[in-house]
Amino acid sequence: MPQTLFANVVVDISHESLDRFFQYRVPDSLRDRLKPGMQVLIPFGKGNRQIAGYVLEITDRVSFDPSRIKEITQIAENGVAVESQLIQLADWIRNRYGSTMIQALKTVIPIRQKIRSKEKSYLKLAVPETEAKALLAVCQSKKNQRARARLLEALLADPVLPKNVVTEKLNISAATIKYFTEQNIVTEFSEIILRNPVKDTGVSEARVPLNEGQQSILQSFAEDLRHEVHRTYLIHGVTGSGKTEVYMEMIADVLSRGRQAIVLIPEIALTYQTVMRFYRRFGGKVSIMNSRLSQGERYDQFVRAKKGEISIMIGPRSALFTPFEHLGLIIIDEEHENAYKSETTPRYHAREVAVRRAEMCGASVVLGSATPSVESYYHAINGDYRLFTLTERAKARSSLAHVDVVDLREELKAGNKSIFSRQLFTLIQDRLQKREQTILFLNRRGYAGFVSCRECGEPLKCPHCDVSLKAHKNGRLVCHYCGYEEPLPKKCPKCGSPYIAGFGTGTERVETMVKQYFPEARVLRMDLDTTSGKDGHEKILSAFANEEADILIGTQMIVKGHDFPKVTLVGVLAADLSLYSEDYTACERTFQLLTQAAGRAGRDETPGEVVIQTYSPEHYAVRCAAAQDYEGFYREEMAYRELMQYPPAACMMNICLCSGCEDRAKGAADAVLAEIKRCFAEQMLRVIGPASPYVGKIKDQYYQMLYLKHRDISLLIAVRRHLEQFLECTDYQKDVMIQYDFR
Repeated sequence: MPQTLFANVVVDISHESLDRFFQYRVPDSLRDRLKPGMQVLIPFGKGNRQIAGYVLEITDRVSFDPSRIKEITQIAENGVAVESQLIQLADWIRNRYGSTMIQALKTVIPIRQKIRSKEKSYLKLAVPETEAKALLAVCQSKKNQRARARLLEALLADPVLPKNVVTEKLNISAATIKYFTEQNIVTEFSEIILRNPVKDTGVSEARVPLNEGQQSILQSFAEDLRHEVHRTYLIHGVTGSGKTEVYMEMIADVLSRGRQAIVLIPEIALTYQTVMRFYRRFGGKVSIMNSRLSQGERYDQFVRAKKGEISIMIGPRSALFTPFEHLGLIIIDEEHENAYKSETTPRYHAREVAVRRAEMCGASVVLGSATPSVESYYHAINGDYRLFTLTERAKARSSLAHVDVVDLREELKAGNKSIFSRQLFTLIQDRLQKREQTILFLNRRGYAGFVSCRECGEPLKCPHCDVSLKAHKNGRLVCHYCGYEEPLPKKCPKCGSPYIAGFGTGTERVETMVKQYFPEARVLRMDLDTTSGKDGHEKILSAFANEEADILIGTQMIVKGHDFPKVTLVGVLAADLSLYSEDYTACERTFQLLTQAAGRAGRDETPGEVVIQTYSPEHYAVRCAAAQDYEGFYREEMAYRELMQYPPAACMMNICLCSGCEDRAKGAADAVLAEIKRCFAEQMLRVIGPASPYVGKIKDQYYQMLYLKHRDISLLIAVRRHLEQFLECTDYQKDVMIQYDFR
């Protein structure tokens, strides 16, 4: 006898309480057809009225009293709404990355709570014009009815008036309006106003003629569209090669076929420049989605997308789940960025989810970058993606900047202890004299690095996290993990020495030194501290683009995707800061940052120069970035990853266990390792750990890590599913949290 199946059904997925679901029995007639995401008709409430719901998951586990569980009536006809696709996508995310269905559902439907929409009220004349004129004559003949006369005169001139105009401009009281509505002389109605976060500049942008390389990509893409071929493309184009122009032409082709497009960008800092280019081309068809919007603005954009008022959504990772019913294209710009990887459960990667969503709805995916991720390039050269290459800049007479690498060891030997090498110092002076602009890039924020005692060497650490505190200019020590703050002590807490100082350099200190060495320079600083307010990024970027500053100092956000024609010099102050971190992708991230930074210089006709300051000039990541040699870097990096069996040479799953008790975290990690060895000993599975990560304690939680490697991702997924069931049967489920992260 076949096992009884049950479906967990959610009634209203727009409601904030997605945790609430109802369980229904799956009839035998539907057990082979019913799938997660399908819309079904179910008997609901005491009267068993038939309503629509969405199947979240199908299970053999009973969550309620079996005698009270009702049966699904039928699968809804034409139930192919975008909600069904998103629920199916959530089910895929749950199985692929590991999470509960509710966690996955909250990821794909990020705007759940209905926000009260803005409304605009109107007054409309409800009687014939002849009757209104007769009423007006009566009102004009009586002294105490002048307000009524003013309202009738206005409505005879314009039969529909905004209510705020009537009350504010005509000075009509609520009592007068009430009298007319009660007498059915005037009707009052409201219209919902959906907020539009994109400010219309009134400037349109003409189509930019494409060069031969761009045109070749577009023709290939259009040919695939004509034959209904949907695939994933990777555009590897040097900085300034005109990838955005190609994106816009692709979107225009997709829109002409009645489809919609999503454009993902890696950072909120890119939103303003990117959106304006698309808005000038496509006008009101464009909207944005990002964390700086209010809940009401975000909700309205999803409503506008579902109603078909917009056809292009631009935003970071969450914009991938825009409820377009006729999605035809997903573009992921700067696809190499870490921002596309979720840091919370489910720990999905937007690139992989985009490919899956495109497969579900018959859409294409376009990845673009001057420095593609090693994973994407690996897929491209192995034929999984179609590879396009742009080797030259799009602007005529614009070429890649000349790059010099300065060995800071030699600078120190020459007696230069400044953060500026002699070459960079001279070039900054030269640009100031020529009234050209300079970008100084430093991959960190804060006034200094860690603070320690010069006598005993003890660093000042956060009491809640296993990291050192960073000194800020206001005299406070700050933990950049949990936000803990304390004043800078006058004496060492361990030995009592008064010799306490900060080591390293932050963006604030660089700003101070720039102003000291170049007092005539106008300086802007852009990091997380200066951009915390709404529109903080746009204000700084606009000011620099308008040449209101000579030097822009900043962290990673200033070297990604921006186009400033007057910038002819980029200085990378400390190329090594990301080179020797604990992550296996450290070399890749360093190469990408240096190449992207170099790409900001000389984007117009004036040649650009780049100075990379480093203690490791011989390292292949630095050497290849200076030469703008992606293929050379890829060969060396892949040789290293093949040797160490790191992705994409193999698949990897990180298992993170945390607990408020250090012994419990270690005990759970040991139990997981033992279970893996017991059940998967013959699978050639490589296991590293358990061990404490680089930062082993955050917010009073202790962490343990295991790393599993294998060439087959399906085996790692099977291990994860087995461990989920195993831990449910142990007492560790009470106080140990486990997260899975696939690479």
